[in-house]
Amino acid sequence: MRRREFITLLGGAAAAWPLSARAQQPAMLVVGFLSTLSPSNMAANVMNEFRQGLKEVGFVEGQNVKIEYRWAEGHYDRLPALAADLVQREVSVIAATGGEPSPQVVKAATQTIPIVFMANGDPVAAGLVASLNRPGGNLTGVTIFGMMAIGKRLEFLRQLMPKAGTIAYLTNPNNPNRELDNVQAAARSLGQQILVLNADGGREIDTAFATIAQQQVAALLVASDPLFFDRRDQLIALATRQAIPAIYYLRAFSEAGGLLSYGNNLTDMYRQVGTYAGRILSGARPADLPVMQSTKFELVINLKTAKTLGLNVPDKLLALADEVIE
Repeated sequence: MRRREFITLLGGAAAAWPLSARAQQPAMLVVGFLSTLSPSNMAANVMNEFRQGLKEVGFVEGQNVKIEYRWAEGHYDRLPALAADLVQREVSVIAATGGEPSPQVVKAATQTIPIVFMANGDPVAAGLVASLNRPGGNLTGVTIFGMMAIGKRLEFLRQLMPKAGTIAYLTNPNNPNRELDNVQAAARSLGQQILVLNADGGREIDTAFATIAQQQVAALLVASDPLFFDRRDQLIALATRQAIPAIYYLRAFSEAGGLLSYGNNLTDMYRQVGTYAGRILSGARPADLPVMQSTKFELVINLKTAKTLGLNVPDKLLALADEVIE
């Protein structure tokens, strides 16, 4: 072979080698992240915990895994199309976050792609899994059993206002978590009169507060619902304007000016979802991963808001608080 022909052949091989090598590299794994919430309402530390959960099992966004984010922004009717889009993209696993009805919608969209859900209610009663210890099928995840905590929230509200007449319970009728049954049971055991108000959007929330004013309601119990988390600024502003003591289900409400909150640690839940998603990417089957129960509950009291409302928080209640905001 002539020297010029050899150099030409060698150069062609060198140019072709990177293309061949790239063709043999495996495609980056993709996690579908579906949320009932809005990205603007998600604190950076919460999302960082989801990524930290992935990292704990060896997956780093942008390095060996890609995350496709889909946000319903509180509009539940958008969830089916968003879930269908992730299924069409054939992602490796879907994290259905933000609470119901995200898990139910994704379950209806695919029976093959693994799903890690974040649930507020009982996932067995909701038909998401066969049992907590052995989920079966393509779903597993984390649940907070929020319908159990709702009774405790009502008790805390009663401790703050022992002579309260009617307490309003604001709920989203489109949420399937069955929390209302537990509210009514807790109210009966306490001898507390409850006024159930429905709201599935911003205008309905305004209407509910107008009813609260008309009915001279003494206090407000807000349901565990992604819509209300997304609308927390509106809820807190209305409660403050009408001087209505209210209790919510996540510390983010108290941090934003809400009076009381009692519920699970949100950052811990997102980390757990990320960890399970990473384990599935590593080869684990959802059917073999027990549903985790988030057990970190925290009572947060905003004393600044209490003073604005002219309320004296009992020492007994202050002693139970995990955090007091002054």
